[in-house]
Amino acid sequence: MPPRFQEPYCSAGCPVEAALGLIGGKWKGILLYHLMSGTLRFNEIRKRVPGVTQRMLTTQLRELEADGLILRVVYPQVPPRVEYSLSDRGRTLQPVIMALKAWGERHATQREPQAA
Repeated sequence: MPPRFQEPYCSAGCPVEAALGLIGGKWKGILLYHLMSGTLRFNEIRKRVPGVTQRMLTTQLRELEADGLILRVVYPQVPPRVEYSLSDRGRTLQPVIMALKAWGERHATQREPQAA
């Protein structure tokens, strides 16, 4: 599937906007982080990300797949088995996701003083 964002180079900030459009939001970065550990089934992802609704998880996984960041494999059995993993393109985000994780560990609990 072709990515949703075809031409991100419209201005100096557009590549950042395009990247955040692909991985931004509350759940996509978290999903990518968990898929870095390997292939997971839908229910395994739900257990690792308990705050996400089934509908939102399905939506986010579909968008990540449409953008070429994850692979979805459906096995023809009853009940169907569906597995998700990072694509080659998705694996290129590993340093970005790990940098966000490290930044969050250092700064997420710190609050800047309010300006008077």
